[in-house]
Amino acid sequence: MTRWRPPAPRSTAIITRDGFEKLKSELDHLWLTLRPEVVKALAAAAAEGDRSENAEYTYRKKQLGEIDRRVRYLSKRIPSLKVAEGAPADRETVFFGAVIELENVESGDMARYRIVGPDETDAKRGWISIDSPLARAVLKKKIDDEFEAELPGGRTRFAVIAVEYVDA
Repeated sequence: MTRWRPPAPRSTAIITRDGFEKLKSELDHLWLTLRPEVVKALAAAAAEGDRSENAEYTYRKKQLGEIDRRVRYLSKRIPSLKVAEGAPADRETVFFGAVIELENVESGDMARYRIVGPDETDAKRGWISIDSPLARAVLKKKIDDEFEAELPGGRTRFAVIAVEYVDA
């Protein structure tokens, strides 16, 4: 038995302008502010002598590794992203960047989501990835259209109640 696993499917390389700016500012903060501080602390910990029992040195090495890993990811990801500018001509159809209000047809529950890129999803805010099963199912639907989505809890039927586009 091998440990080989097929590579994960690549996420869609699309993002909103705000999300793009946040990723760039995160990269700048990590590279220009946080990393130099950690390197100084690491050098100070290394100067204390025996590194085998130096918890501060071990912690700073791990911290530096995490920062470098995130910097490497962001440095590769940011140039490959395509920023989606503006709203589409048909503002009643669901596309990337839409804020949608859905009704669960069986239960009558209402939910509000915004379709964003995979790098800016936030469940607490109701921002779902364009790669999610729900977003894939609702794309190109119009107000009052019904559709089914294969969710972790099983197949669920929804109706599109409202579609709007935010300029931010």
